[in-house]
Amino acid sequence: MYDCIIVGAGPAGGTAAYHLAKRGRSVLVLEKESLPRYKPCGGGVSPVVAQWFDFDFSPAISLRVKTIRYTWNMGDPVEAELHTPEPIWMVRRDLFDHFLIQKAQEQGAELREQTEVKGIEFKSDRWQVDTANGPVEARYLIAADGAKGPMARWLGFKERKRRIGGALEAEAITPIENPETAHFEFGMVKNGYIWNFPKADGYSIGIGAFRGGLSQNLREIVTEYSTMFGVDFTSIKQHGHPLCLWEGNQKLHTQQALLAGEAACVVDPFTAEGIRPSMFSGLKASEAIDLALSGDIDALERYTAVISEEWGADMAWAQRLAGVFYRVPGLGYKIGIKQSSATRRMGQILSGEARYGDVAESAIKKLSRGLIGG
Repeated sequence: MYDCIIVGAGPAGGTAAYHLAKRGRSVLVLEKESLPRYKPCGGGVSPVVAQWFDFDFSPAISLRVKTIRYTWNMGDPVEAELHTPEPIWMVRRDLFDHFLIQKAQEQGAELREQTEVKGIEFKSDRWQVDTANGPVEARYLIAADGAKGPMARWLGFKERKRRIGGALEAEAITPIENPETAHFEFGMVKNGYIWNFPKADGYSIGIGAFRGGLSQNLREIVTEYSTMFGVDFTSIKQHGHPLCLWEGNQKLHTQQALLAGEAACVVDPFTAEGIRPSMFSGLKASEAIDLALSGDIDALERYTAVISEEWGADMAWAQRLAGVFYRVPGLGYKIGIKQSSATRRMGQILSGEARYGDVAESAIKKLSRGLIGG
C-alpha cells in the first residue's frame, strides 16, 4: 500500500509526485499513456516555477522568449520586450512532463505507464484504485487526470463549475525566423486569440476560444493565419482539446483525496495559461497530503482554502478583465495591448512579480471608459 496514488503524469501530477517523494512518502503515479507522450499545448511556461524546485529545468526547455509580437487581423503589429527576470520558457509537453516525472522517480516515486484507471473505491481507511493491470491501494489520492478525466466524478464531486474553452493546434517542423519571439493575434477570432510559439525546430500554432466563442470555424481561421509563417496548417496533424478555465472558487477536497491541475479547473480565464497553475496546485496538494499523513486532520480542507486564497482570488480579477477585454477586443488592442506597459505588466504577472489584482482594476476602468466613450 502506498501513502499516495496520483492519477495523471502531467505538470500537476509530476509536481506532487516529486515533492511527496522528496519528503519520503511512498508515491505511485498512474498514467494511461506511455511517456514521453504528445500533449497538445502551446508550451509557454513562466520561469517562476523554478522557485518551487531544487533542480535545473534547462534540459526540458526548448527555447526562451524575450519578445512578444501582437497583430490585429494579421496587421497593425506591435512588438514589445518582456521585462522579466528570466525569459519565458517554451517547452514541448512530451519532454517537459516526462522530465518532471523522471525527477520524481529519482526521489523514489514509482511510475506505472500504460495503466488506465478503471474505477476507485474507498475501503475503510484507504482508496483502492482499479486498473487494467489489477488493483492498487493508497491512503490518499490526487486526481490530476486533466480536463477530460473521470476522477472528479468518481470521487463524488458534482459537475465541476467550469467555463469550457476550446483549442485547436498543431506543431510545424520548419525553420523559424525569430526564435526569441512569441506571436499573438487578436482580431481574427472572437472571444479568444491565436498563438504562434517558437520551438527549437519549428512552431506551435494554435487558436483558443473562450466565453462562448466555440461556434466559429477555428480550423479555417488558424489556417489563414498560419500562412504568415509559411505554414500550411491543413497539412500537419491537428489536435483539439477543451480548456477548463477557472470559474470561481469551489471545493477541491473530499475524503482522503484532492483535485489538482485541470481536474481542479485552475486554467487562467484571461490567457488560458495552464502549466504554472497546474504545477502550483500540485505543489500545494503535496504539502497538504504530507501534513495529512503526519496526522493533521484539517490539511486537505486547508488545501481548498489555499488554492482559493492564493490562486482563485487573483483569477477573479483575471475573469473580470477577460469579461471586458473579449467583449471589446478592438478597443482592448488599441488602448491596452498597443501600450508598451501592457506587455510589461503581463510579464510581471507571469513571473510572479505582480498579480492581476495589482493591474486589472485600472485596466478594466480604462476599457470601460473607452467603451462608454465609443
